[in-house]
Formats: sequence, C-alpha cells, structure tokens
Amino acid sequence: MQALIDVTLPIFGIMLAGYLAGRFRLLGQDSTAALNGFVYFIALPALFFKAMAGAPFSDIFDGPFLTAWYGGQIGVFLLAVLIARFVFADRIGALSMHGIAAIFSNTGYMGIPLLMTAFGDVMTLPAVIITVANGAVVMAVLTAILEVDRSTGRMRDIARDVILGVVKSPLVLSASLGILFSAGGIPLPGPAVTFLDLLGDAAGPCALFAMGLFLVGQSIRRGAVEVCWVSALKLIAHPLLTWVIATHMLDMPTHFVAAAVIMAALPTGSLIFVVGERYGVYVQRAAAIILVSTIASVPTVSFVVQYYVSG
Repeated sequence: MQALIDVTLPIFGIMLAGYLAGRFRLLGQDSTAALNGFVYFIALPALFFKAMAGAPFSDIFDGPFLTAWYGGQIGVFLLAVLIARFVFADRIGALSMHGIAAIFSNTGYMGIPLLMTAFGDVMTLPAVIITVANGAVVMAVLTAILEVDRSTGRMRDIARDVILGVVKSPLVLSASLGILFSAGGIPLPGPAVTFLDLLGDAAGPCALFAMGLFLVGQSIRRGAVEVCWVSALKLIAHPLLTWVIATHMLDMPTHFVAAAVIMAALPTGSLIFVVGERYGVYVQRAAAIILVSTIASVPTVSFVVQYYVSG
C-alpha cells in the first residue's frame, strides 16, 4: 500500500501544480497545446527510442508474455467499443479513444516504479517490455484509427492518409528506429544516452502538468457514466482477463504473470490525453478518466500487488 501511495502522490501533485498554474493564469493561453506538442514530438520519441534501442532484441518479442498482454488488451478493447457503439453512439475516433482508455495503462510513470519498489530488479525486464509494447504498438493502432476518422474521400485516399499518418507519427518512427538499433546490436554512446534520458524523463511530468492545465474550467461530471464505466473496465476487467490468459492459457514464469496482471490493473495513462489533444478527440473525457481511474486505483492496485507479494 505504501509503495503505491509513494508512486501516486507525486502524480497527483504534478497534476495539481498544472491546475493551479492554469487557475491563477501563470502561463499563456496556449500553454497546454505547447506542452503537449513538446511531449508528443520530442520527449516521448526520445523515451521510446532509448527504451527500444537499449533492450536486447530477443527480449522485445517474448511470445507468451506479449500474448497475455495483448490478449487482455484486445478482449477489453472490443468489449468497450462494442458497448460504447450502442450506448454512447460516438464517431469511430471517439469510440477508439473510449476503448484505448480502457486498456492503456500508466506503465512508464506508475508501473515501473511500483514494480521495482515492490519486487526489486527481477521486474525490470517485464516492466520495460510491457511499457514499450503498450506505448509503441497501441499508439500506432490508435493513430491509424484516428487518421481514418478524420480522413474523407475515396478509400484509396483514406488508405494513403492512414499509412502516412502512422509512418510519420513520431512515436512509431522513434520506436521503429530503436528496434533497428536493437536488432543491429548498435550501442548508444554515453552522451546520447544522457541526452535521451534528460528528454525522455520530461515526458511524464509535462504530460501530467498539461492535463492539470486543461482541467481548469472543466467539469468531470460531464459524461460521468462513461468515465466511471471506462475506469471500471480499466481497473477490473483488464487485469482479470489478463490474469485468466496468463494463468490458465499460457505457461509463463510467476514474476512475468505478476508483472502482466499488475500492469493491466494500473489506471489509464496520460498519453491518451496527449494524443486526444493532438487530434482534438475525446480530450475532456480522457482527462476525466485518467483522474478518476488514478484515484480509484489505490485500493484495487494495492489488492493485486499484495496478492502477488504475499503469494
């Protein structure tokens, strides 16, 4: 419990700092967009590239582990989108954001420190694999869907726009380049590692601060039913399905099972807000889901962590 509180309190603190900065108008009117632009185009690509380039190529593609992770994500995503299609009746872009918000965990800035604090270095590898898989692949899929949603014209033109949108995405480009470095065994020089660390470490705080800025004047009561529903899917359905797949359908080391289930139990990550703001889709609800799911995750994640610590 204490380990989780130690991780979540700074997250709320940064969001609160952003909210207060916006509330007292300490920054300019375009500060949210500027911060999100920095995160999306500079900080996150540095983080993705360094994580991929620094991981052994064979470790990036651990079949059973990734099957458990993506199996849980795909199942909950389809459930969320199917129900949302009939209950909330949004466009495909909003529906995809709805589904991704139910499966996109705050792995980098909550999951990694939580696992390291609770279990030690044995969790380093599975934590990094999930963080990279969660960030790069899921964001590539989401980018493709959002490009489809905003494209008009003939199918050939839509397909071209989608491919270009994904290929030009800084998140996809940086992760792909990192995989090439990993596959080629190309080491990063010390100054480059320091440079990437400095930029990458700024991604989480800046995204959380920008979200706090955005929340000024927003009401989380708007769309409260949807926000609570998505938060419940994220905190309960996602880890439960991941646990079923990892324990009853696959043969995995115990600490890999624990890493997958705990990471699935985490609240929605702030990158959803960054991408939503970039495309102008689902921004207010994304911010509310991140806030509500993070608050509600304290007892639920504590239960899951305690289950594996005591087991």
